[in-house]
Amino acid sequence: MSDPRQIQHVVVGAGPGGYVAAIRLAQYGRQVAVVERDALGGTCLNYGCIPSKALIHAAGLYDRIRGASQYGITVGNVKIDLAKLQAWKKGVVQRLTSGIGMLFKRYGIEWIKGTASFVDERTLRVEGEGDPQTLQAQSFLLATGGRPIEIPGFAIDGERVISSKEALDLTELPQDLVVIGGGVIGLEIGSLYAQFGSRVTVIELTDSLLPGTDPDLVRVVERELKKRGVTIHLKTKAAGLRKKGRSYVVEATGPDGPVEVAADKVLLAVGVRPETQGLNLDAAGVKTDSRGFVTVDGRLATSVPHIHAIGDLVGPPLLAHKASKEGLVAAEAMAGRAGALDIRAMPGAIFTHPEVATVGLSETEARRSGRKIRVGTFPFAASGRALSTGATEGFAKVIADEETDAILGIGIVGEDAANLIGEAALAIEMGATAEDLALTVHPHPTLSEILMEAAEAVHGRAIHVASKSSGTRGR
Repeated sequence: MSDPRQIQHVVVGAGPGGYVAAIRLAQYGRQVAVVERDALGGTCLNYGCIPSKALIHAAGLYDRIRGASQYGITVGNVKIDLAKLQAWKKGVVQRLTSGIGMLFKRYGIEWIKGTASFVDERTLRVEGEGDPQTLQAQSFLLATGGRPIEIPGFAIDGERVISSKEALDLTELPQDLVVIGGGVIGLEIGSLYAQFGSRVTVIELTDSLLPGTDPDLVRVVERELKKRGVTIHLKTKAAGLRKKGRSYVVEATGPDGPVEVAADKVLLAVGVRPETQGLNLDAAGVKTDSRGFVTVDGRLATSVPHIHAIGDLVGPPLLAHKASKEGLVAAEAMAGRAGALDIRAMPGAIFTHPEVATVGLSETEARRSGRKIRVGTFPFAASGRALSTGATEGFAKVIADEETDAILGIGIVGEDAANLIGEAALAIEMGATAEDLALTVHPHPTLSEILMEAAEAVHGRAIHVASKSSGTRGR
C-alpha cells in the first residue's frame, strides 16, 4: 500500500447528509473527498425517499383513474405494468444521482468508491475498486446512515423476507403482502401496494400505528387503510415464517391468541440501526451511546473533535432533511466557521394515503409539558379546494400556548400535507402566534387556507365551520 494521501476533508457516505456537506465544504473553497461504496445519493435517493415517493405517486394516480367516473370521466380497463413503472422510477433516480455526480465534478469533489475503516483518529483505510489506499485528513465527517433491523425468525433474504429496498424494486405485484412494523416505512409501502390491489396485512407490536404520532392524525390514516381492505393487527408479535403448501404463512401472537397470515412477500420494517459496521470507531476513539448511535455536540463533533457525524448515525429523528441540515452545520464547523445546530422546528412527513405531516409539539406532548394550551382544528371537508379535488379526508390542527398565543405545534392529515407543513415549520421557527397565522392572507382556493382557518379556530373564529367563541384575543 502506498503512503497516505493528504486531503483537507474526508466525508464517509454520500447520502443526503454526506453529499450536501461535501458540496458546502467545496463552496467554502476546501479540498474534499467522499468515500461511498454504493451510488451517490445514498439510501434515500437510491432505495428510499425518492423511489418510494415515485411509486406512491403512481399508486395515487392509478387510484384516481379508477375513480374518475365520479367526475364524469369514463376510463377503460386500467392495468398496471409494474416492470415499466420500475423503469420509469429508475429513470427518476438516475437523473438525480447523475445530477449529484455533475455537481461533484463542478466543485472538484473526489468520489472514492469503497468501504472506509479507521486505522487511527487521523487515518482512514479505503478498500474497494483497485488497491486499498489510506487517507489522512484535517477532519472527517461520518454520514453512513442506517440499516434495517432484523428480528428473530425473519432474516432478510431479499426474496421472501424483504426490506424496503427490495419492496421498492418488485416487478410483480404480490397477492398477499405482510408488513411487520406499522411505522412510517411499513405504512408508506403497505399503503401504496394496497392501492395497487395487493392484500395487505400490517402486524404492529405496539397499541397504535405510527407510534409517537398524534393519535387524532393516526385515526384518519387507519380508517382509510381499512377502507382499502388492509388488515391491521395491533399489540401483535410476529413469531416466525413457515411454508404451507405452495405458499408461506406468517405466525404471530396477538391479544386474542395465535394469528396466521398468508404471505407472498414479508416486508420487515421494524426500524433502523446506525450503520457503524466496519468503520472501526474504536481505533479512532469515537464514542457511541447504549443504542449504538454516535454521540455528538451542537456542532456535530464526536468525542474526537476533528471527527464529525450526522444523520441516522447520531440518532432520531431519522429524517433525510435532518441529515442535510446537520451536514451543513458540520461543514461550517469543519471549515472553521461559526455555526451550531439551532432548530426550533423539525418537520416530519409521512406519505401514506392520506399524508401526515407534523412539526413542533403534538397535542399530547404539549399537555404533558404542563402548559395551558388552546387547540384549533379545521377539516379538509370544509375547504373549497379540497372539495373540488375530491380530497376531503383529514384536518389540520394548531396547538398554541394559552397565555402567549405562540404556536407550539401543527399537525396535518390529508391531501398534500407534506407540502403544507413547510409554512407551519416557518411559523414556529419565526416565533409566530396563532393570530399571526390567522392574519396572514392565504390565496383562494387553496389547501393552505386550511392552516389559516385552523389558526382562527384556536380562538373560536374559523369562518367555514361553526365553532365556539373563546372570547379571547379580540381584534
